[in-house]
Amino acid sequence: MTTLASIIVSIAEEMRTASERGTVANYIPPLARVDLDRFGMAVVGMDGATHTVGDAEVPFSVQSVSKVFSLSMALNAMGEELWGRVRQEPSGSAFNSIVQLENEHGIPRNPFINAGAIVIADILVSRYGRENAQTRLLEFLRPLVSDPASIDIDTDVARQERATGFRNMALANYMRTFGNIRNVVEDTLDFYFHQCALTMSCHQLAQVGTYLMTGGRNPLTGERVMSERNAQTILALMMMCGHYDGSGAFAIRVGLPGKSGVGGGILAVAPGVASIAVWSPGLNAQGNSLLGTRALERLVQHTGWSVFRANPWVANPT
Repeated sequence: MTTLASIIVSIAEEMRTASERGTVANYIPPLARVDLDRFGMAVVGMDGATHTVGDAEVPFSVQSVSKVFSLSMALNAMGEELWGRVRQEPSGSAFNSIVQLENEHGIPRNPFINAGAIVIADILVSRYGRENAQTRLLEFLRPLVSDPASIDIDTDVARQERATGFRNMALANYMRTFGNIRNVVEDTLDFYFHQCALTMSCHQLAQVGTYLMTGGRNPLTGERVMSERNAQTILALMMMCGHYDGSGAFAIRVGLPGKSGVGGGILAVAPGVASIAVWSPGLNAQGNSLLGTRALERLVQHTGWSVFRANPWVANPT
């Protein structure tokens, strides 16, 4: 009998021997030093059963995967009013593009491109203050994992992102001219860079993603993290926009809502079934983990978890 444990072991072995591994994000010095051979994968099911393989317990910089969590906080704080400042549409452009902002009057296409995530950061800074927003983000995440104290922000990564983040500075200042950044730009960007410097392992990331798997509840406590409607909204945006200009290809290949980061991590969610995290630091041309995407594609081929199957949850190995 094929089990989920045996499936992810076989996937990890395939990834270990892959010759094409992508390229690390060399424009952020700490990420440029990460070993290209790293690979980890974790799957947490609705019943709490957890399967891990490879480097699943090794902390890494989640980068833009964090945009899922800041968006969750902003939706909790503002509700539908949020969509007056950022749209819900795919961008079709690179994650750090400035091109569309001029034609669209400083309103980003979605909250997962950098411009949109900076607006979300501005909203959270307005509500909580620059430093307290970081505290609130950690308070949002830590109750979702079994070892909460180990989730933290790497201040060195944040500092070096700030030192090299000229494109993000341009995006923020440009949106400020349209009134869509309402705090001091440096304060908003300081929170944004610290948010992207969140550090956790695949195991922890899969645990964190369980509130989206369950429709907005923390499965460890039963408490509601966010409304079911907001959880559905975030999953829809992950499907449409979670991989930037590679989102369509990811939807076809994997068929699950997912969010990538240039640290090589991907969070994917099979609603009502599993929360999945993969980490492989080598990126493809769109800035998404090359082997992470391939691993998720293999997982769905084995399990049938794609949301586009006629009966997507029929094949469910234990």
